[in-house]
Amino acid sequence: MSAIVQQEVSAASPLPGAAALDDALRHASPAEVIAAALRTVDRERLALVSSFGTESAALLKVMADVDPAIPVVFLDTGWLFQETLAYRDTLIRLLGLTDVRSIKPLEETLTLEDPDRDLWFSDPDACCRIRKVEPLARALKPFSAWINGRKRFQGGARADMAVVEQDDDRLKFNPFANVSREEIEAIYRSANLPPHPLVAKGFLSVGCMPCTSRSEAGEDARAGRWRGRGKTECGIHTMPTS
Repeated sequence: MSAIVQQEVSAASPLPGAAALDDALRHASPAEVIAAALRTVDRERLALVSSFGTESAALLKVMADVDPAIPVVFLDTGWLFQETLAYRDTLIRLLGLTDVRSIKPLEETLTLEDPDRDLWFSDPDACCRIRKVEPLARALKPFSAWINGRKRFQGGARADMAVVEQDDDRLKFNPFANVSREEIEAIYRSANLPPHPLVAKGFLSVGCMPCTSRSEAGEDARAGRWRGRGKTECGIHTMPTS
């Protein structure tokens, strides 16, 4: 692995460039990417953002094997399925995660911009902004880098993503960029990880209740998100988080 990955960067040092890190980690395993992120910024400046969705347990398991004390940011939008909240608690216990932070939208923002709680229907982009994008930006303020679970096989804007990206003034690590669906399933089997409770009901990708539907046979896993809207992303991966 490249020397730029091997070195530990002090809190006062500038971060290595995303392009150099991406080149060094292009063929690294997910665990190696997470370990490299820890060496690049210390634990206090690194966060993993998880939806505790249908494939989240695999990434959380890999992270826990590297360091279960890495802070985990969970966006509790107020519209999540109860099954997702229960699954979060199950995985915290099972994987021994010690620093999971559930972040909610500001009540004053909801009162001002979504007083009738129907913004998801009239303007889903605005709803995602106040319930996901803005809370994540607030949650990530103490951090210099973050980890997420996107995969290239999910398609769309994710098909060509790098392993390490520049996210405004932060580094964004995508340790599962190169993994296949079969490899994720193998992690679940080998670690005996429980599936998200809604998978058995036909939900292959789970977000907020009003904007999530079951996926039909042969559909892309994310086809049930914002169905019929022409919307494929909530905004946290298409807008800077700083």
